[in-house]
Amino acid sequence: MEHFAGLLKIKVVRGVNLAYRDSRGSDPYVVVRLGAQRLKTSVKKKNVNPVWNEDLTLSIDDPFMPIKIEVFDKDTFTKDDSMGDAEFSIHPLVEAAKMNLEGLPSTAVIKTVNASRQNCIASDSHIILKDGKLVQDVILRLRNTESGEVELQLQWVNIPRNVP
Repeated sequence: MEHFAGLLKIKVVRGVNLAYRDSRGSDPYVVVRLGAQRLKTSVKKKNVNPVWNEDLTLSIDDPFMPIKIEVFDKDTFTKDDSMGDAEFSIHPLVEAAKMNLEGLPSTAVIKTVNASRQNCIASDSHIILKDGKLVQDVILRLRNTESGEVELQLQWVNIPRNVP
């Protein structure tokens, strides 16, 4: 626990234009993975544009390890179908958390993470100071599927250290 860096709150906001895996749509849910940690959202029935607005929290030991998300279609009698996956780095958010942000106005843009072919980010993502908290809205383009994006809101939580 001595290398514990902090907590990452991930709000899984919604999915957009997700792939159809059944004749009447899909029953999607999102799985978030980091190392041995695995968290998942609820299942949204027959919806390729689901709204979750669910908070998941990961403990972060290594800020360089990518966060992986996978979207699945829940099936009753067979293995759940993959609806795509993505991964992203929280390193820019962790670096922003190390800066001295005192005195900056609320909604100040601290850093911008650009969309590129090397990441799954669909459009430029801004790390902002919002009500004293570092947040980043991210739209991830799903890979290994015909269509779909997942919108997330990330929030970094520093853990106070007991200094002897």
